[in-house]
Amino acid sequence: MRVGLFTDTYKPHINGVATSILMLEHALRKLGCEVYIVTVNNDILSYDFGDDHIIRIPGIPTGIYDYRLSGIYPLKAINKIKKWNLDIIHSHTEFGIGTFARIIAKQLDIPIVHTYHTMYEDYVHYITRGHFNNTSKKIVEYFTKFYCDKTVTELIVPTKKTYDLFKEKYKYDRNVHIIPTGIEVERFYKDNIDFDKVKKLKKQYGINKDDFVILFVGRIAKEKSIDFLIDNHASLVKNNKNCKLLIVGGGPDLELLKKKAKKLGDNVIFTGKVPWDEVPYYYHLSNCFATASHTETQGLTVIEAMSAGIPVVCLDDESFNTVVIEGICGYLFKDKKKYKNSIIKLMSDKDNAIKMGRKALIESDKYSAKYYAESVMKVYEIALNGRVPGKKRGFFSKARDVIKRGFHGK
Repeated sequence: MRVGLFTDTYKPHINGVATSILMLEHALRKLGCEVYIVTVNNDILSYDFGDDHIIRIPGIPTGIYDYRLSGIYPLKAINKIKKWNLDIIHSHTEFGIGTFARIIAKQLDIPIVHTYHTMYEDYVHYITRGHFNNTSKKIVEYFTKFYCDKTVTELIVPTKKTYDLFKEKYKYDRNVHIIPTGIEVERFYKDNIDFDKVKKLKKQYGINKDDFVILFVGRIAKEKSIDFLIDNHASLVKNNKNCKLLIVGGGPDLELLKKKAKKLGDNVIFTGKVPWDEVPYYYHLSNCFATASHTETQGLTVIEAMSAGIPVVCLDDESFNTVVIEGICGYLFKDKKKYKNSIIKLMSDKDNAIKMGRKALIESDKYSAKYYAESVMKVYEIALNGRVPGKKRGFFSKARDVIKRGFHGK
């Protein structure tokens, strides 16, 4: 099968969507697929055709992390995409590249599968700066329903939380496939870690043998609720001087949170951005993973932590409670009291914490890249088998034969 993955973010950028696409690309190839990528170039003026399997289209910065916005109809990319002879287009964005994906899918009469990665209503504040939030959320809802309901063959979401958004709030009346995004769990396995490097990192960040390290990995931004972890860490260290909070990642709130944590001294450690291939080492610096984020569609870092064999302490949210088994591989909390009690339990009974980490490792296997890719392939088959060539042919479908002959009638 020849698959085209269309995305606004891809390596070398480090974020949840880019990571999941890279993982899917690798896993699909292992299953025998030919995989092609259409993404955004860092240069705002030039295309990059340096790799036969990748097209990078000019994109302008959006001001939101590493994301760039491309034009919706980049003519120079079309001839190359035609030569790929794709069976399926799989879009991973609702914006520039995503709009291009649905246009080219109609033009070339190719089924399009879409994965909805981001709960956009939770990110409106980056655009509105607190103004017209309700109106903006309505616009986001309208745009999301239009893109996902009117223009795609099949829709994939990572959790029941996102499924309910479409079915209950958006009243989506077509297929919605719940497929938890997989990760390359093997990257985080203890057996694949160079512990000499782990020792060097511990020395670099001043982490001692007797320290209990709580880890957060992710974007340092308002919606991740990292301030909750810092506020509660202040009371944890009163009776546990060797309890440290390790915050890995970069983002718009990094300096703000550094100031907030300043009074805690070296009990809170900020690493800033770290290279993608070094991220697994940071899990092995830690005794547990914690997150209070309420804006995740799934929470891939939780699965990463579990595959590293450490217990997790998460907000009791639908993004996490389908992954974390309370008291078995971690704890779920709804308030600061339960959060602190969960951390104290792990600190006071390290043997049990190790047992929970082992169980977390076993549970993480459900989210392997191989399982994810196999599940996505089944949706591709549904899209292909449900397609009726020529049915309800509009302008773009009728133009397919013209496009196949080329724009100059050749």
